[in-house]
Amino acid sequence: MRSFVLQSCCSGLRQVCGRRMVAFLACLLVLGAFSGALFAQGAPSLTVSLGGGADNDPANVSSAIQIVLLMTVLTLAPSLLMLMTSFTRIVVVLGFIRGAIGLQGAPSNQILVGMSLFLTMFVMTPTVKRLNEDALQPYLNKQISTIEFGQRASLPLKTFMLKQARPSEVDFFLGLSGQTAAKPEEFPLTVVVPAFVLSELRTAFQMGFLIYIPFLVIDFLVSATLMSMGMMMMPPMMISLPFKLLLFVLVDGWHLIVRSLVESFAV
Repeated sequence: MRSFVLQSCCSGLRQVCGRRMVAFLACLLVLGAFSGALFAQGAPSLTVSLGGGADNDPANVSSAIQIVLLMTVLTLAPSLLMLMTSFTRIVVVLGFIRGAIGLQGAPSNQILVGMSLFLTMFVMTPTVKRLNEDALQPYLNKQISTIEFGQRASLPLKTFMLKQARPSEVDFFLGLSGQTAAKPEEFPLTVVVPAFVLSELRTAFQMGFLIYIPFLVIDFLVSATLMSMGMMMMPPMMISLPFKLLLFVLVDGWHLIVRSLVESFAV
């Protein structure tokens, strides 16, 4: 018994150490790639003092703060991608398609997420172009400050989110925050992002309901047919799944779904 406990503890320690080592190596690779990109673009070098003296060079302090802020933004990048772009609506609708057909692992989660990511890049291309022209390029050319860069960069995103968000959701969060805004550009991101996320989830569930209706009709017809034939023990899913796939292929379902998703953001 004692040897079994020791073996279990040792195997658990090896798994934890292995996972930490993999995470540590992944962090080193990300930091190495990031530093290489910075030096390739001619980023200013940082002077790190290990002694007790203080660094009085304002340029070094400013660069260090900028890199810390940039690393913070990179940490929040997945959340920004999911909640401030069209990714939420697309991935939820694609998940509804798989559930409506009745498939458990086809397409896999990796395929759905990858497809959602590239569709998000396609939908967000005009917004990214505007952000690059109005904020990123002037900032790289040292024409604007960091604070002004943040203000200019948030404006295209807020315009996109406010265009898709319901006015009632925006008014609700604006009233809860106790703030007032005369123009859409003055709305804070703490109000725009929650309103946008709720509106996206509502729209995605509406599209999911419409997607479920034809497949639900097929399930109902198959179940009624099997019961009328006295085949109580036959699973209806086994019979209805081929008919669902046939219907989805005949109507070119993927094209219709992707087209509906892309056009829903153009309204």
